[in-house]
Amino acid sequence: MPTSRLAFLGACTLVAASPGPSTVLIVKQSLRSRRAGFLTVLGNETGVFVRGLVAAFGLTALLTASQVAYDVLRVVGAVVLVWFGVQALRQARTTEEDGAPVDDGREGVEQSGRASCRSGLLLNPANPKAAVFALSFLPQFVPQGAPHLPAMVGLAALWAVYEIGYYGLYVWFVARMKALLSRAGARRRLEQVSGGVLLLLGLRMALDG
Repeated sequence: MPTSRLAFLGACTLVAASPGPSTVLIVKQSLRSRRAGFLTVLGNETGVFVRGLVAAFGLTALLTASQVAYDVLRVVGAVVLVWFGVQALRQARTTEEDGAPVDDGREGVEQSGRASCRSGLLLNPANPKAAVFALSFLPQFVPQGAPHLPAMVGLAALWAVYEIGYYGLYVWFVARMKALLSRAGARRRLEQVSGGVLLLLGLRMALDG
């Protein structure tokens, strides 16, 4: 059992380390503030856990069986990524000269926090490839003889919790680099890069049959 868990965490590390929309979005949100970055991580990992639950109950198999369902989710995911990309490019254009976000007061901070969490959450369910991957990934680490459903749910929870710590390091690193990244020019360029990457990922998903 411990060996199986270590192998699973090693595989989770490789999955998280692969460049993708989640990494780009977390870094982008962390440029705004550490709080926004962590809330994006929490939203993202809530989506990971939901994705794992869907795989555990076998609902992901519907995507592999129905091309229409897969294509609908793919188009939705593409729209979400393009929307995030456009938002990032717009923020790059409106960045203040000092590179600091506008302070809208407590209510604005709360709304920003909800938006960060929501953005992380939206990114996962709208990715059909990730859902199909979870369906094939999690069963490989279910111990022989263990009840399938509880084991899959447990692995999904472990996957989400582990990635909270992993992506938390990204947020911490961006915070440590705050003095450099808070410069208007540097932040604007990073916003432009992250927006362009998200936009391209969305277009690629839309064109990927």
